[in-house]
Amino acid sequence: MEYMKEQPKRSKIYYILPIIFAIIFILGIIFGVRLTQSTSINTGSANPIIILGGSKFSKLNDVLMYIQKSYVDSVSIDQLTEDAISSLLEKLDPHSVYISAKEFNEANDPLIGSFEGIGVEFRIQKDTITVVNVISGGPSDSVGIKAGDRIVNIDGNKVAGIKISNTDVLKKLKGKKGTKVNVSVFRRGVDKLIEYAIIRDVIPTFSLDFSYMISPEIGYIKLSKFSATTFDEFDIALKKLKSKGLKKLILDLRDNGGGYLQAAIDIADEFLEDEKLIVYTEGVNKAKSTSYATHKGNFEKGSLIILVNEFSASASEIVAGAVQDNDRGIIIGRRSFGKGLVQEQIKLNDGSAIRLTIARYYTPTGRCIQRSYAEGIEEYYTQFYEQILDDTTQNPDNHLLSDTNKYITPKGKIVYGGGGIMPDINIPLSKNERNKYFNTLYNKGLIFQYAFDYADKNRQTIKTNYKNANGFVEKFIVNDVILSDFINYSEKNGVKKELQNLAAASFMIKNQLKAFIGRNIFDDEAYYPIVLKNDSTLIKSTRVLDTLN
Repeated sequence: MEYMKEQPKRSKIYYILPIIFAIIFILGIIFGVRLTQSTSINTGSANPIIILGGSKFSKLNDVLMYIQKSYVDSVSIDQLTEDAISSLLEKLDPHSVYISAKEFNEANDPLIGSFEGIGVEFRIQKDTITVVNVISGGPSDSVGIKAGDRIVNIDGNKVAGIKISNTDVLKKLKGKKGTKVNVSVFRRGVDKLIEYAIIRDVIPTFSLDFSYMISPEIGYIKLSKFSATTFDEFDIALKKLKSKGLKKLILDLRDNGGGYLQAAIDIADEFLEDEKLIVYTEGVNKAKSTSYATHKGNFEKGSLIILVNEFSASASEIVAGAVQDNDRGIIIGRRSFGKGLVQEQIKLNDGSAIRLTIARYYTPTGRCIQRSYAEGIEEYYTQFYEQILDDTTQNPDNHLLSDTNKYITPKGKIVYGGGGIMPDINIPLSKNERNKYFNTLYNKGLIFQYAFDYADKNRQTIKTNYKNANGFVEKFIVNDVILSDFINYSEKNGVKKELQNLAAASFMIKNQLKAFIGRNIFDDEAYYPIVLKNDSTLIKSTRVLDTLN
């Protein structure tokens, strides 16, 4: 957090001007109100008397015009307007937001399910754009770019060693389908830079991270968001798992921040019988709108578990709430975020947009998903972080478990409102003191960075020895030599070796190193089977499913 010196007290008009500007701007665009100009009488004094127009809207316009014409310094009315709109929306609720024209595509591409570019995943490592993954069949794959390549020049301009940001890289690499971008890359073992001319194309983005069979009967699907393509991706994965013998399903919505409402409804529809209520929305200016299951879903009968945590929000909570309230499955994990406000996006003439909250979500039993934000946005997020650190969601003294927040499902199960989805089986965060050493290494990014460097140096050897992701998962071992080298690397980067905790942490360190090395070479097909094998929430879920018919 940044701190500033105490400033002189400001007049009330200073604080309300941003709101005034915003109201003028929004009303002008949406309603086309024509505002009259102000009239001023200069009495010859240092402080002229301003006579404002008749209506409140022309009065606000007069103030804005007066600032523009008379303020002591030059000001950007456009920038003031954008800042004012953001401030205005922040006063409403935590999720009404303004998206500037330059941020619009970045904010919307993940939900659309595609963008136009060159088809690589990259990270900036040591001030260099490093290709982490090349999307199969995409423009970069077609010309021969490989994972591990360093992009040094883009269209003849140096981009390495100049402190380039992720946003700037995206601006340079994204572009209209059919346009060309020239890149120069450094590749280990090659003396000179390799030049590529890449023709941009439509690049799909995926919301389904991974799916596989945990056991002969239990399948697993992880969704990272709810986008325009989510249902199709889910449908393909579910059918594939069913062809392999799927009878019980774990749907992982942990860390899924939501997305499109319709995508959530479509996914829930796969689990629920016809005419079962999925969700309803309602607002002061929006009539109640209900969504029901409409057709025979592809998984209405098998045993179902949904995983959630504190970062599961919005559309994730709709699916979890619909399943829980209809007694269709079991929710396991930790209480979800509690984001139950419906946003409607309005695109403005200059390419910017407003996402305005227009209603609230309610689960089938009538629970409002949204956490309270009555104390302001800062307190809203403070309470969220306290929820993570003080995991008391199943404590009977918790205010969320009071009688006023109790709801009853059709089969008589008690579920709780008050914000978020309370799991049926709570998995508390591990507070083992011995994990502090591992957490320090992980949170400082040292495990990730070491794994990246190791994979980069040994990429070809690993690919030769382990032909695919399955081979890597089954046979690659992070031995004590690699572990010792990593511990020395960590000490050089500021984390002192803790011998008393190293024994307890070594298994977790080795497992995470292996997962990250695998991801850097074989992508998520190697990553998820490794990390999920020791996932306490997933282990608990499989044990629960083993007890169900």
